[in-house]
Amino acid sequence: MSIKVYKSTTNARRNMSTTDYSELSKVAPERSLLVSLKKNSGRNSYGRITVRHRGGGMRRKYRLIDFKRDKFDIPATVASIEYDPNRSAFIALLQYEDGEKRYILQPAGLKVGDTVVAGTGADIKAGNALPLTNIPVGTVVHNVELYPGRGGQLARAAGNSAQLMAKEGAYALLRLPSGELRNVPANCMATIGQVGNVDHENVKIGKAGRKRHMGWRPTVRGSVMNPCDHPHGGGEGKAPIGRPGPVTPWGKPALGYKTRNTKKQSDKLIVKRRNDK
Repeated sequence: MSIKVYKSTTNARRNMSTTDYSELSKVAPERSLLVSLKKNSGRNSYGRITVRHRGGGMRRKYRLIDFKRDKFDIPATVASIEYDPNRSAFIALLQYEDGEKRYILQPAGLKVGDTVVAGTGADIKAGNALPLTNIPVGTVVHNVELYPGRGGQLARAAGNSAQLMAKEGAYALLRLPSGELRNVPANCMATIGQVGNVDHENVKIGKAGRKRHMGWRPTVRGSVMNPCDHPHGGGEGKAPIGRPGPVTPWGKPALGYKTRNTKKQSDKLIVKRRNDK
């Protein structure tokens, strides 16, 4: 998938690029796999904003994605490759031999007409899903489960993949996109290959309006606020932070502050942290 660059007809166009969607084979999604998506603009069930700078955005519907890949040993043909407004990756519509249709994340290289299958005896090719115990060491995978039967949770964004480094006993060692080395139960499912739409990271938004279409509202820097609104605010002219490091509007450390629970049970499964030298 390539990047489409525009001629500089306006200031915004000069710095704008988009994904080239010419490889997509279908415009209208499968209606049986659509559900309504209610906007909450970053608010929780009490109506309080828990995620700032969210709101507006284009109307969209959610596509039901098969992250579990639990339809074993039934071949499926790729009917179409489609755009999904809810994620950076493209999705593939599978038509199973028994007539059922399901969406999956499109692996790089998967095309319309290809056949994929999930199960312990599946071939090692892009789009097939197998338990980690049946995948050779060194294979690149995505949509990896953390717990058997829960559905894929790791390596799902466009261009992402994890590599199977080793298998020992009941666990498989994975190198995640962040660089973290982590043990995962060997009976967890994973899909072969790298997630498609690899060039997504090279897209330049170009203008504020596109960000608004995505549901993001403007973000104001704390240093231009008054001291009553933000700890970075105030002062004559441009002023430094005035403390050891940047903080949130509520005075909590904002850069490098670790929020993970130090007593989390799954810490024992992490072999190497993503930021370890």
